[in-house]
Amino acid sequence: MTAVPLVEVHRGPVIESWHSGHAVVCDTTGGIVDAWGDPEAVILPRSSAKMLQALPLVSSGAARAAGLGSERLALACASHNGAPLHARLVGDWLAERGLTEDDLLCGPQPSRDKELRFSMIRDGEKPGRVLNNCSGKHTGFLTLTQHLKAGPDYVDPAHPVQMACREAFEEVTGETSPGFGIDGCSAPNFATTMTGMARAMAFFAGAAGRGDAQSRAAADLVEAMIAHPVLVAGEGRACTLLMQAAKEPVALKTGAEGYFIAILPARGLGVAVKIADGATRASECVIAALMVRLGVLDADHPDVARFLNPPIRNWDGLVTGEIRPVAGLVRQ
Repeated sequence: MTAVPLVEVHRGPVIESWHSGHAVVCDTTGGIVDAWGDPEAVILPRSSAKMLQALPLVSSGAARAAGLGSERLALACASHNGAPLHARLVGDWLAERGLTEDDLLCGPQPSRDKELRFSMIRDGEKPGRVLNNCSGKHTGFLTLTQHLKAGPDYVDPAHPVQMACREAFEEVTGETSPGFGIDGCSAPNFATTMTGMARAMAFFAGAAGRGDAQSRAAADLVEAMIAHPVLVAGEGRACTLLMQAAKEPVALKTGAEGYFIAILPARGLGVAVKIADGATRASECVIAALMVRLGVLDADHPDVARFLNPPIRNWDGLVTGEIRPVAGLVRQ
């Protein structure tokens, strides 16, 4: 099967454009509960895979040995805004490990916090590595590197940290990864199928109560994400706002190029979404639609509506159309 239309862009009475893609819902058996498009499409989950990349940090005992609390576990899974809160928490974590910003291999990035970004521009300050949206994940990599007594090039695919990440990734997706791409933060991003990613999210959803190290690690990470939605993303972001609006505990995580996942512990379900053209506006719309479909979100909640049916405005502020999920996606 090929990608199917999932989102429509309306202008007046005309459907002006479409976003096609794939979506899969799996249960804790790994079976497909529902699917759109091609469940076997091979994808790069990008930052939606951060909780998989954080599994070795916890399952190895490195997180416990370093005394990491839930805030730092949430940051290890985060694509944060680089707001002052995020920068301070990551900076404190680095300092406690005897590390500095220069040890991060994620590259510098401007803050996505408007006030901080503008103040840095006014003061002539350069973008920093702590402000990179992946700095929490990378500080987690460094913490695991210290635990393993490994070398500093922790983003090398042959490094023990990345080998552990690949092993964990393949274990919970239930698939041998066909390869990887180098992510925006320089770490390998392993490929899998849409079903593999949804299966992995269902593993996280059903992790609580299971006794093996990988399950305990997954449960800790899910609990941390749900407890700290502002650390997972930040002010105004879909991950944060939709988690806060949910009627039950849910972990949501965006990824670049139109990816999005959901972990639903109360239902034992995992969801994976990929928009074929990489549009974030479409992946946010689809994940909101599927959460409404599953009864996790109310469509009329203002923080849900802003992603489910965002208005299109012209330069004069007039509403000229809207983005909406295709018919039948919200309701069964």
